[in-house]
Amino acid sequence: MQHPSEYIHGIHHLTVSVGSAQEDVDFVTQVLGMRMIKQTVLFDGAASIYHLYYANADAEVGSVWTTFPFKKAGVYGRKGSGQIETSSFSVANDALDFWAKHLKNHGVENSGIIERFGQRMITFEDRSGIGMAVVGDDQDQRNAWQTDEISKANGVKGIFGATIRSRDIIEMNAYLTEVLRFEKVGQDGDFHRYHIKGGGAQKTIELHHVPNMEQGSWTFGVGIPHHIAFATEKDEYNLELKAYIEGFGYTDVTELKDRNYFHSIYNRTPSGALFEFATSDIGFAIDEPSDLLGHQLLLPPMFEHRRAEITAPLEKISLPSYLKNRK
Repeated sequence: MQHPSEYIHGIHHLTVSVGSAQEDVDFVTQVLGMRMIKQTVLFDGAASIYHLYYANADAEVGSVWTTFPFKKAGVYGRKGSGQIETSSFSVANDALDFWAKHLKNHGVENSGIIERFGQRMITFEDRSGIGMAVVGDDQDQRNAWQTDEISKANGVKGIFGATIRSRDIIEMNAYLTEVLRFEKVGQDGDFHRYHIKGGGAQKTIELHHVPNMEQGSWTFGVGIPHHIAFATEKDEYNLELKAYIEGFGYTDVTELKDRNYFHSIYNRTPSGALFEFATSDIGFAIDEPSDLLGHQLLLPPMFEHRRAEITAPLEKISLPSYLKNRK
């Protein structure tokens, strides 16, 4: 029998709250050059909010970036500790020169090529202030989506990792290393790096020690990352993981939630950052063909009878041309 911590295979997806839906679609598909793979809605709460999914060419677990556009709802958050500071995407090392020029061409201020933990990267923000980075990683062999501006060789292969702001390192380090059994592999200034099952793309987490930063919003709101999801295999493992985490005294673990494309549990960590553990056994082709992912607004079965009510308040969006042509 596996130890419950062994059920975690790496990052499943990252989720953030952004500004307008159209601004988000344009930024992620044109500037980041990712594939739009799903249009659905936020399953929690009463407000009608899009939940948009993007990924690499193969829509793989570990390449998925999801967004909640909250601008129309008028909900804004406050940046601070206990949040994801930077969501990072892996690209080829040789592609970083392209990315510096590409971001500049789109009016996106960026750090230029910098280095941390011996790895080259460029940091920047999306239109709503969400922190992002492209990280050079030639070991990542995943299949990037290609656009008119971004070749497959230069494209985003998937999620590389995430950097979490934390006022306290001691308790969060204990949670990561003693509970989840991630391996701490180094420190670079105020940044502490952890590996999941050997590290690399999809398996790297960093803590940024910010002892004097106030706690940021835990709520939904424009410009605020919401959670990082780690990949598990099935419900049985998530239930074991829930009991295991609770056994350490971290009892803020949710029941198993049905997210249609995966089932998951959530845990509020000592830093304040929200962790999700999501299964990989359902996938995104459950309600539309794999070659038509993202081409229409889909609702989970329990919401379908309320379609008119739920969709009426949503912002109208213009889809990328490759989806318009497939309708």
